[in-house]
Amino acid sequence: MILFDTHAHLDGKEYDGDRDEVIKRAGEAGVRLIVNVGFNLESSQKSIKLAEKHDIIYAAVGIHPHDAIEAGHDYLGKLERMAAHPKVVAVGETGLDYYRDLSPRQVQRRVFREQLLLARKLKKPVIVHDREAHGDIMKILRECPPGPSGGVMHCYSGSWEMAKEFMKMGFYISIAGPVTYPKAPKLKDVASKVPLDRLLLETDAPYLTPAPHRGRRNEPAYVFFTAEEVARLKDMDPEVLARTCAENGRRLFGIA
Repeated sequence: MILFDTHAHLDGKEYDGDRDEVIKRAGEAGVRLIVNVGFNLESSQKSIKLAEKHDIIYAAVGIHPHDAIEAGHDYLGKLERMAAHPKVVAVGETGLDYYRDLSPRQVQRRVFREQLLLARKLKKPVIVHDREAHGDIMKILRECPPGPSGGVMHCYSGSWEMAKEFMKMGFYISIAGPVTYPKAPKLKDVASKVPLDRLLLETDAPYLTPAPHRGRRNEPAYVFFTAEEVARLKDMDPEVLARTCAENGRRLFGIA
């Protein structure tokens, strides 16, 4: 099976004891590409370092809504300089998180808008985080739409109606481990309906571990289980599903 984990956080401390082994296991499981996604300036720089060390890893640079309050007045210039690296393929993750509210909402919205404009300027796709902020996410994206490079709604949790609107804007819909959980009927319905040419797979490792490993640390090798479940929902061959999603990821992120 050819797999592409389009969203992981392997720079996190959760992997300090066995990071190289985790990446090796990913390759053995069929993972050919991983996008390691920054959530603040330090994490973004670490993502680039990982991408420099490992051929299968590419990087995204951005400020997560949790970290928006700590971004600093010059963060956009720093992100822009980092984004010039040849292995940086996207801006993100950015967006809104009204579940934990670790940054004031007005700050989250400002930093989100600024990164959308930066992605458009740099002609790179944007990786969008949306947790319990669907209305404001949609409003801001309509005001500041992505450029021709488009973007991805990471770890999608919204409705099918919203997914259709995002796809009209040029976004891909990325499905993560929760699609494997028994009590996820809405996500299973969305995954079954998203057109194959707009679908991506991810782990969000170390978070959101799919069944049968739920409750343990997630890792890119486990994207296999998400691919298997999405294929089941679409009544199709898992290898075809995985390969198509990998091709979509290459297209979105401009990876030859």
